[in-house]
Amino acid sequence: MIRLLPDLPANVIGAEAVGRVEKDDYTRILEPAVAAALESHDKIRLLYVLGPEFEGYSAGAGWEDTKLGVGHWGAWERIAVVTDREWIADAVKALGRMLPGEVRVLGTDERAEAEAWITG
Repeated sequence: MIRLLPDLPANVIGAEAVGRVEKDDYTRILEPAVAAALESHDKIRLLYVLGPEFEGYSAGAGWEDTKLGVGHWGAWERIAVVTDREWIADAVKALGRMLPGEVRVLGTDERAEAEAWITG
């Protein structure tokens, strides 16, 4: 599941993956949060935490994640992904080279640094 992180600026969407992430988590939680942020901001930022409680993605969730990123291609100002999963870090770094905004991948022990960067 994806849960939104509270107490972030209006142009920052904070999300944490817990357990297994399903397609519905994107359509019900993350996509509406992105749409709401884009109503008042041309550029938005995303803090996405995939900590020790994260178990994995369903196939549908993986597709929704791709659609979300590509669907708002020019809107991403900064993206910070917090994870210790090497395969996720590698995928984000590869995609990050193509995005017009800045992308950083940090370990779970660097979560505070990620939050400071994404809100700064």
